[in-house]
Amino acid sequence: MGSGKGAPEGWVAVVQPGRILFEIGGISEEIAREALRLASHKLPVKTRFVKKGEEEK
Repeated sequence: MGSGKGAPEGWVAVVQPGRILFEIGGISEEIAREALRLASHKLPVKTRFVKKGEEEK
């Protein structure tokens, strides 16, 4: 009989709550917010924008 293993269907990564996924520099805050807003629609989790130096809630 075969080994019962097929080809991988996809990749999975465990991401803990509060983990920073993207860092953006060299552009205005307005453009960065819009880019991350568009990217957040592609993610299956709730996201928020955090600015360096600001206290997290």
